[in-house]
Amino acid sequence: MFNLMRENNSSGFMMKPMNPGTPNEDGVTLSWKDLSIYATDKNKNIYKQLINNVRGVVKPGDLTAILGGSGAGKSSLMTALAFRPAPGMIVHGDISVNGLCVNSSYMQHHTGYMHQDDIFIGTMTVMEHLWFMARMKLDRRMKNYEICDRIDNLLRQVGLFHRTSVTIGSNGGDDKVLSGGEKKRLAFITELLTDPKILFLDEPTTGQDSYSASVLISQLTSFASRGKTVLCTIHQPSSSIFDKFHRIILVADGRIAFAGTRDQALQFFAKQGYKCPSNFNPADYFVATLAIAPRDEDSSRRTAQRICDAFLTSDSCKEIDVTLQLEVHMSKSYDWRVDHSRTRDFKHPRWWTRLFWLTHRGFVQVIRDQSVQILRILQKTCVAIMAGLCFVAAVNLDQYGIQAVQGVIFILVAENTFSPMYATLSLFPQELPLFLREYRAGMYSTHLYYISRIISLTPGLVLEPMIFTIIIYWLAGLRNSFESFLLTLLVTVFTMNVSSACGCFFSAAFETVPLAMAYLVPFDYLLMITMGPFAKLSSLPIYINWIKYISWLLHSTEAITILQWQGIHNISCGTSQSELPCVTDGSEVIDIYDFDEDNFWSDIISMAIIYASFHVLGYFFLWRRCRAK
Repeated sequence: MFNLMRENNSSGFMMKPMNPGTPNEDGVTLSWKDLSIYATDKNKNIYKQLINNVRGVVKPGDLTAILGGSGAGKSSLMTALAFRPAPGMIVHGDISVNGLCVNSSYMQHHTGYMHQDDIFIGTMTVMEHLWFMARMKLDRRMKNYEICDRIDNLLRQVGLFHRTSVTIGSNGGDDKVLSGGEKKRLAFITELLTDPKILFLDEPTTGQDSYSASVLISQLTSFASRGKTVLCTIHQPSSSIFDKFHRIILVADGRIAFAGTRDQALQFFAKQGYKCPSNFNPADYFVATLAIAPRDEDSSRRTAQRICDAFLTSDSCKEIDVTLQLEVHMSKSYDWRVDHSRTRDFKHPRWWTRLFWLTHRGFVQVIRDQSVQILRILQKTCVAIMAGLCFVAAVNLDQYGIQAVQGVIFILVAENTFSPMYATLSLFPQELPLFLREYRAGMYSTHLYYISRIISLTPGLVLEPMIFTIIIYWLAGLRNSFESFLLTLLVTVFTMNVSSACGCFFSAAFETVPLAMAYLVPFDYLLMITMGPFAKLSSLPIYINWIKYISWLLHSTEAITILQWQGIHNISCGTSQSELPCVTDGSEVIDIYDFDEDNFWSDIISMAIIYASFHVLGYFFLWRRCRAK
């Protein structure tokens, strides 16, 4: 959440002419002053100050790195500047572009942000991923050939052109998927698709070997040379990488310890009595000098504070103050309306285009993830064959046949309820990190994402119950009527889809699968008790009786029971024990379970209402989690 002390100008941003020496006239200068960042608890109470009243400037054409020890505040500073604060962070102060305060809308549309951890859909290829991102981020008026040219050029620049058809994968080390370094380069060019004016990178070299890290930093330098503003955080850069940074910002205990060039930093630290040895990596030396040592916190904190205080009176800090004043002065004399009209002229992809590409990506996940689709179909087929063989020649129009038919019905309902319900529990917890990242980037809304995932799952939720029902229905020998068979298919498809909707609801409502399962299991027991075969519905106590109205297991069992026994009048009493009751009519079977012959279509409508209700609740909880995070 942002709480900027100064009100944003109604324009949201401003562009100004660059200095003659600037490589690109469209370059922008990012600046900030009086910037403080606070961490809050769940009750929005401030309990820690992460960044303490800092100011600074990042100019176009420069590759600027933020360095500091763990917990110094470098990541907090950059995420605040990018208008992407972590949950529970409050930001106070002014963040400006070319001297004018900007809002989150400007930063969302004119910046790129490369995260430290790479999250991809592992089943997609490099080209599929980039094409999806292009269609979600670029102007909808761009032609296909223009998008192809842009993607090809970027792939050639980072050396991934020969890997366009390679699956991204979830683990490296295999030629069939991308390596860790290649994923970093893919994440890099993903942010370059929109040709951002400002590029933020969080620990871009983490997890890479020295060569791959050096190549990526060289590419960043090349990108900055085009007049772009590049700011990154980095942890323990090598000497060769450190030398490639045009400017550095050293952060210590939430304050700026230094901001300027590498040579200026060496001179400044030497004046403070901390001269870097000639054979020592300057980056390591600076960070070690400013780090808060666990065993000597008071002394190391005093050292860091003394250096931060000295920086406030240094020539480098005065240079920043002059630049800030110059930016404000030039912002008053430049007509920003021309650039504002350019931004307003950008045409975002229409909602149905976003829905199409989200659904397409979902289909790719389902189709290519063998463990999710093929194994589930194979499991359904095997269970149907085994269950069907158990009831061969057992389904007859006699007293024993009644029990056999109801047994088959129970298997039809149970197998299409519990398996998809528990399989769906991991849907949102697994995808939440990627969804939140893309949602915060403004790529799509919560409802488009939710709808697309439901659409992409629907074919499997129709195919699986159909395969299961076709096999067990004819193998067990249920009612030989094509109409009954088709309607049974309809009921089982409804059953699986409602069960999946219930799983989506619990998946969205709880943050982890174990927590969701802890609440779902008792709920399932209540559903089973009220489905008919285990307890007579009229005998249920009043505090449980209401559950039958939301139990789609009851509606499904009742509907299939009606299909199997309605109109049957020739049930035989082939038993030698005459004292036992004899059921001779299908209506009597239906009545045994307190079912009603006229309830078939009302059962279908009830399942449709429960299906919609679960998805509405699932969407609500997913939306609420997005707002909370």
